[in-house]
Amino acid sequence: MKNRSLRFALALVAAWVALSTPLAAAHEFKLDALINTFVKIDGNEAHVVLRTPLYLFKFVRFPVRNVEIDVPGSGPALERATEALAREIVLYADGRALAPVQSRSRLSLPSDKSFESYSDAVRHVAAPVAPDTQIYIDQGYVDTHLTYRIDSPNAVFSLRSNAARELGDYLKLSVRYEPFEGTSRALIMTSQSGSVDLNPTWYGAAAGFVTLGMMHILTGFDHLLFLLCLVIPLRNWRQVLAIVTIFTVAHSFTLIGAAFGLAPTGMWFPPFVETMIAASIVYMALENIIGVDIVRRVLLTGLFGLVHGFGFSYGLQESLQFAGSHLVVSLFAFNLGIELGQVLALAVMMPLLLLVKRYVLRGRVGMIILSALVAQTAWSWMLERGELLWKQQWPRPGLADVATAAFWVAGLMLAAMGVRYLIRRLPMNVNSGMPRTREGFAD
Repeated sequence: MKNRSLRFALALVAAWVALSTPLAAAHEFKLDALINTFVKIDGNEAHVVLRTPLYLFKFVRFPVRNVEIDVPGSGPALERATEALAREIVLYADGRALAPVQSRSRLSLPSDKSFESYSDAVRHVAAPVAPDTQIYIDQGYVDTHLTYRIDSPNAVFSLRSNAARELGDYLKLSVRYEPFEGTSRALIMTSQSGSVDLNPTWYGAAAGFVTLGMMHILTGFDHLLFLLCLVIPLRNWRQVLAIVTIFTVAHSFTLIGAAFGLAPTGMWFPPFVETMIAASIVYMALENIIGVDIVRRVLLTGLFGLVHGFGFSYGLQESLQFAGSHLVVSLFAFNLGIELGQVLALAVMMPLLLLVKRYVLRGRVGMIILSALVAQTAWSWMLERGELLWKQQWPRPGLADVATAAFWVAGLMLAAMGVRYLIRRLPMNVNSGMPRTREGFAD
């Protein structure tokens, strides 16, 4: 029986090593396609003006002469392109899809600069194209103006892109929204964004950011592995509550600070955070192997939680554009979503971990094997991310950097005082099941 268990454990280690390398490859940067879009609400009409690259119309055959598009003969192809755009770029008012009552399109040169403003774009689409304009195949744009009837300019307007869904996040819509009253705003969305409210209500923004926060942590493999490392040696829910509370307070602190622009700037900082997240997993896994000291674990959980908060903030930065005027509500809703996702992950993780401890990897040796598997994966991440970090140019600190550092030092001191208070309020010693010194795992 022991030999069979040993063979199973070795096979598990080998499988994990084989699978962990592809998982370590992350955060690739891509070259993107862009649809430039204006949405303007004007009384009882809504206007959507789009500039779409020609090469995206794979199923619309424009007539060509040699290597150039036959501009005078492109009328039918432009009609098909306009119909396709009206189907794929959908405007909603209070959740109801609108159909354009008027549409117009034209071809444009790649050098044209008319989409710097809404008024220039509208005038440009309305102007005729010179018959001798030379536009090469797949170079240039289809510029389109769609007009919609609306019941009220104060409705909640949403935009959804189904264009070239096979491109995923490669294809972006750069949207500039001009409401009937109020401040204009800009955002970038993709076909993966779903229906995006251009002027969201506070409760609509909150609901969306709660969901976004939950999805961010549930799909963040590195954050889930860190949570797993935290709970592997824990024996009851009281210990889980104490450790996870420390982690929550710490990452909430840096998440909120970063959202308000209080994080370091520069190309070096994101790979630094990603490298430190991987290092935090490695450390926690190794500590699980050699034995856990509860006081040290609580303090380091708080420290690493601050780092993970910066990581969470990167998932938030690109999405804050969808908050409209409800920045603070969306920020706290995102943080709430992370906590709900964390609770859901632990609700699944803890019973599975109990089953693994009892039936698959029993005793201290089993927990060492499990922690070693996690450490191996995180080690690969740390080396890969560290290599990217090493290539970055480190900044020369200025007055603003010193002020930012002073803010975070003060925050760390405040957080340390909070951790000390929680340790006193939630004492855990050997009698409660968690060793204060290096006594290893429970059998």
